[in-house]
Amino acid sequence: MKLIRFGKQGEEKPGIQLEDGTRIDIAAFGEDYDEHFFGTDGTTRLGHWLERNRDESPIVPQNERLGPPLVRPSKIICVGLNYAKHASESGMEVPKEPVLFFKATSAIVGPNDDVVIPKGSEKTDWEVELAIVIGKKASYVPLDEALDHVAGYVLHNDYSERAFQIEKQGQWCKGKGCDTFAPIGPFIATADEIKDPNALDLWLKLNGETLQQSNTSDFIFNVQEVVSYISQFMTLLPGDIISTGTPAGVGLGFDPPRYLKPGDVVELGIEGLGTSKQEVKAYH
Repeated sequence: MKLIRFGKQGEEKPGIQLEDGTRIDIAAFGEDYDEHFFGTDGTTRLGHWLERNRDESPIVPQNERLGPPLVRPSKIICVGLNYAKHASESGMEVPKEPVLFFKATSAIVGPNDDVVIPKGSEKTDWEVELAIVIGKKASYVPLDEALDHVAGYVLHNDYSERAFQIEKQGQWCKGKGCDTFAPIGPFIATADEIKDPNALDLWLKLNGETLQQSNTSDFIFNVQEVVSYISQFMTLLPGDIISTGTPAGVGLGFDPPRYLKPGDVVELGIEGLGTSKQEVKAYH
């Protein structure tokens, strides 16, 4: 299944995107895509409900805004420097263990919402990433059981303000948690839809120019490894997001570096997870 949420910001309702691209409203199911839904095998229950109710479910207009495809999770955990070429372009060593940081859940917006350059920003950058949605509470999970805890996968643009992140000292979260810096979607593809999350093409374009083009087979630490690893340090709750890192081609890596300015358009996509598009706006 492809899980969507649609409607005005803050008033989103749950839906499903069908194989032909049609979107249907499943508000009558009575649940949103939150911790309770994912933690109680909601996708299976929803599948049974759809067998009985799909034909009676209202159609969602194609021009309806798509919101984040899940209710704000308890946390977003990100894996830094998880592609060797990206580590190199960032001037950092390839990590021996996953580098972890948090991204503020208040940064989450819909897949095609505007990205707003923060007040005082000098170096706002882009990062196409595969994100994992946790489906079952995970603590000290063995590697061979890691995928049992995954509900699905979603496209994420891990926007980053490099001056805030690197030059203001301290942890990376300063440059990662700004409002609008976590557009996710258009949909969550449930785990059964993605044959191998460690072999997906991903790409990003800036104003039509392809700047990132890679495959998740280039991960330093794959999906199973990051789920198992993170669960050794904290409990992952249903609905939590793990963002798995970005390939080479970010603005920081160019000589001279390239950063976003108002009016720019960023488009990105991952095989099997659709595409998203953000227009860059100035803070005001």
